[in-house]
Amino acid sequence: MADEQNNAPEQGDAAEAEAVVEAPKEKSKRWYRGRYSDSRRHRDNKGRVEKLKTYSLTDGVELLKSLASVKFDESVECTVRLGIDPKKTDQLIRGAVSLPHGIGKDVRVIAFAEGEKAKEAEAAGAEVVGSEDLAKRIQDGWLDFDVAIAAPDMMKYVGRLGRVLGPQGKMPSPKAGTVTPDVGQAVAEFRAGKIEFRTDSGANVAASIGKRSFSTAALAENARAFVNHLRSLKPAQARGSFIVRVVLASTMGPGIRVDLADGGSDA
Repeated sequence: MADEQNNAPEQGDAAEAEAVVEAPKEKSKRWYRGRYSDSRRHRDNKGRVEKLKTYSLTDGVELLKSLASVKFDESVECTVRLGIDPKKTDQLIRGAVSLPHGIGKDVRVIAFAEGEKAKEAEAAGAEVVGSEDLAKRIQDGWLDFDVAIAAPDMMKYVGRLGRVLGPQGKMPSPKAGTVTPDVGQAVAEFRAGKIEFRTDSGANVAASIGKRSFSTAALAENARAFVNHLRSLKPAQARGSFIVRVVLASTMGPGIRVDLADGGSDA
């Protein structure tokens, strides 16, 4: 009898545990972004682009411009897949290039300079010019600019901004042409539409090459100038095709492959 009494709690515990196990689990609610994010306009636009087809440059730009648009003048981005190993630093690409027709955007340029170089930067249209005071302003959180230009002797102040400007892609660099003794000229070039670019972790380089409202000829010339400039930077360590794939896309549009890769007829 005593044994039955001792076993009773154990049996009750087991029954309770079994009930817990058998209780139906409430299904977690998941929101699948890919299922709900595409608008009808975007789906229709994707349907008009043959995903694996490589269009001639002119046809690709005309197709991009013919797709259904949104209410603002979209930027057009050119993304280039490079035949490099992005894990090897001696194969990474970084630089700047002036496009024939600019990028259709007011670029806010600041300059780190003193004396005559500061006057040249102001005359060229720099929004803010300074030295140690400008560096402190940025350290305090001000980042309302697109490009920072620095004279070489200003790097004693700019160097400490790496953690702030590096992740923003705004850190001045000699390779990008943003650390230069010709501060005034650099300010004028970047305000006119000179663009910076760098390789990402997937061996891609992307840059804005203009606005959707540009003519077909202007966008095509800008794309060709950008890709040809990249081609001129091919590192000696890279083997095989360097320009592997070129894709154009508007801000809200699908990607369109164009014939500017190595071996393409429109390069």
